Amino acid sequence: MAEPILKVENLKKYFPLKRGLLASLRGEPQRFVHAVDGVSFEIYKQQVFALVGESGCGKSTTGRLIVKLLEPTDGKIYLEGEDVTEIKTKEELLAYRRRVQMIFQDPFASLNPRFRIFDVLEEPLLIHGIGETRAEREELIYKALEMVKIIPPEDYVSRFPHMLSGGQRQRVAIARALILNPTFIVADEPVSMLDVSIRAEILELMKSLKDKMGVTYLYITHDLSTARYFADWIAVMYLGRIVEMGPAEKVIDNPLHPYTRALLAAVPEPKPERRNVIKELPIKGEVPSAVNIPPGCRFHPRCIYAKKGLCDVEQPKLIEYEHNHFAECHLVGKF
Repeated sequence: MAEPILKVENLKKYFPLKRGLLASLRGEPQRFVHAVDGVSFEIYKQQVFALVGESGCGKSTTGRLIVKLLEPTDGKIYLEGEDVTEIKTKEELLAYRRRVQMIFQDPFASLNPRFRIFDVLEEPLLIHGIGETRAEREELIYKALEMVKIIPPEDYVSRFPHMLSGGQRQRVAIARALILNPTFIVADEPVSMLDVSIRAEILELMKSLKDKMGVTYLYITHDLSTARYFADWIAVMYLGRIVEMGPAEKVIDNPLHPYTRALLAAVPEPKPERRNVIKELPIKGEVPSAVNIPPGCRFHPRCIYAKKGLCDVEQPKLIEYEHNHFAECHLVGKF
């Protein structure tokens, strides 16, 4: 079997909370936000792996740990078999950043408003020493813009980001990520800030670039409908942990975890004749605090199927219930 492009083992990220003077004097223990709490998965070449969940579940933090914008509290990250968890030197980090790029959620915030589009795309080339002359860099920039359907590129290179539409800005952000020819791209909700009419367009573009350039994606989203369209595998996150994982079709068509069922029930109904049908969500209450994690299964306070004495006491393990279909639940097949 082929080796994974990216492998994550028991990845954790805890953010310490600030303590007041009185808490320090009383000797109260340090408290932490458990943003990512023991996440493991593998992503293979040219695969789209989707991390899905509500805001605050830890999916974006996971992406930032992978691109080394944050350092993990514990766990391991492997890129093409190489342990990249503790990159120390500036040279190693520079080499890693060339192989792993990120597409951010908001293209207006991620593009320097003082840079023209040419400067936005030239900057990574200058940082990594690609292209000896301006003419060589210009050729690479024009090719990158043509790849993302910014045509003709000469009409856009002298513009500032605010002179482009939201979809065009995100295409430029994708071009910036691809211009270094990376192995792996973390796409953090790349279409959530865009109009519904162009979301499928951008995802189709990313899919075609995956096939053309052989790139692999970690696709972070809260939208199961786009995950089903774009992803090969889906991992559902809740309160810092993966609660279900498997091929996209299996997770969508046969969800094993109550939380995944709740996410699917919350997807808007596309058929006009069914839009007035009120769906009963199989979920209750609010997301618990990531500081005070509930004992046992962390979903049990909101689960309508939870069993007292089991779900509120014992933390379930991520178990393979079907071929390549995993779930972290005591009651799989019993509800």
